[in-house]
Amino acid sequence: VQVVESGGGLVQSGGSLRLSCVASKRIDRINSMGWYRQALGKQRELVASITGAYTTTYAEPVKGRFTISRDNARTSVDLQMNSLKTEDTGVYYCHVDFTVVVNVEGATGRREVWGQGTLVTVSP
Repeated sequence: VQVVESGGGLVQSGGSLRLSCVASKRIDRINSMGWYRQALGKQRELVASITGAYTTTYAEPVKGRFTISRDNARTSVDLQMNSLKTEDTGVYYCHVDFTVVVNVEGATGRREVWGQGTLVTVSP
């Protein structure tokens, strides 16, 4: 399974962008889907996530500005980003945590997949 992000780009401070991430095939047992970002010279950090039960989590700096949503049928996750700030600049990565059946006895295993990243640049 692969995931592909889209929607990054250059936007002025105060503007909006919508990121999308779609899996190459349907994933039935999703544990969580999320967006991480990595600014230049910094570690990758969680921006927002949504569980299989649609519970959402947001990093404190983006609360009230970003909204995460997912489409189970398409195995996709979107991130609507409003009121963007220069500090939101970075490469945004999609992440999917899911469970698969690994043998005929029905044993399961946990898997994860990362996207290649999409660059978001917010200018002053």
